[in-house]
Amino acid sequence: MSKRTKKAKQAEERDANQEERSFRHEWKHEINPSDRLVIRQRLRAVMKSDPHAVDGVYRIRSLYFDTLSDKALREKADGVNRREKFRIRYYNEDVSFIQLEKKSKQNGLGRKQSVRLRPEEVQALLEGRLDWMLQSGEALVQELYAKMKAQGLSPKTIVAYTREPFVYAPGNVRVTLDYDIRTGLGNVDFLNPASLTIPAEDKTAVLEVKWDAFLPAFIRDIVSLEGRQVTSFSKYAICRRYG
Repeated sequence: MSKRTKKAKQAEERDANQEERSFRHEWKHEINPSDRLVIRQRLRAVMKSDPHAVDGVYRIRSLYFDTLSDKALREKADGVNRREKFRIRYYNEDVSFIQLEKKSKQNGLGRKQSVRLRPEEVQALLEGRLDWMLQSGEALVQELYAKMKAQGLSPKTIVAYTREPFVYAPGNVRVTLDYDIRTGLGNVDFLNPASLTIPAEDKTAVLEVKWDAFLPAFIRDIVSLEGRQVTSFSKYAICRRYG
């Protein structure tokens, strides 16, 4: 595992472990390149870059699952109060560390559960060979298996982007800037980091803010931009515009 991947993995593992204990508050803002430059400078002045990032960033590549009727996509668009989605993910083009993740939303709060998968398990999943999932001993893997069988969940599209993460210990605040969002179209060649992706939104970036019990007022001010409202922006939904 590369140094860059190890650092990214440690950061996301820590974030996942925190979120598994309880639901967390989450804001999302769709921003433009000028906004990103302004907010980055503000964040650097008062928050720390996540120590697990390398040169302040890491690259994320995810493969999202959905049903034949696009249940996850439709529930996101309709603002359904209780919803979930499954994805698998790795960092910095290093497929030696892959995670299965389940994101849940309830009453505007978010929670993430995750478990590690081996590359050969992912390949079997992509080829429709699912029996190993029942024997995995991991509840999250078995839940995905059950929903693939009962609901018809299957891999839909690759979503790739660059992330700049910032942290602030009081309130367990994590702020990320995600940009260079790319879609794999209908391609699900997930284990090939060189597989084709194209820009999904050339000029769009996403500001995400997560916290536990409270968000310090000065951070609230930093991430506030005139004319910008909290949105339900979804990188998965943006990428699904292409198939």
